[in-house]
Amino acid sequence: MLSLMPFNRNGLQRRGSDDFVDFYNMIDDFFNNDLLSSKSLRSSGFKVDVKDNPENYVVEAELPGFNKEDIKLDFEDGKLLISAEHKEENNEEKENYIHRERKMCSMQRVVYLKDVKPEGISAQLENGVLVVEVPKAEQISNKMQIEIK
Repeated sequence: MLSLMPFNRNGLQRRGSDDFVDFYNMIDDFFNNDLLSSKSLRSSGFKVDVKDNPENYVVEAELPGFNKEDIKLDFEDGKLLISAEHKEENNEEKENYIHRERKMCSMQRVVYLKDVKPEGISAQLENGVLVVEVPKAEQISNKMQIEIK
């Protein structure tokens, strides 16, 4: 009976489960698997919690490994945009290297908030957690009781 033989990305054929597979091809297959890549695209952002307190909103974003210089905060039209970008380069000068990698990570999240005083927004990064406090604007009530005549 005929069966399909899987090929990895660089065209080398795997002959069976008992054969030794080149280490780099194994790593390439692991990180380029369609199931994993689509899963990693969905989870490529960072976790964000938003608390609605009576006087303010508190936004907590988990950003481990990021410095405050790597993070940018913008507020416009009721949207708080948290952007984080991190570059990691291995500049070791070693001769005859076979494999060399660089890593760049860029993520962003948008949080929609209403009735906010933008001038009072404050942020602090501590132990990989960004805490943004967003004060609420005073609510002016347009509600009134109408007397029936």
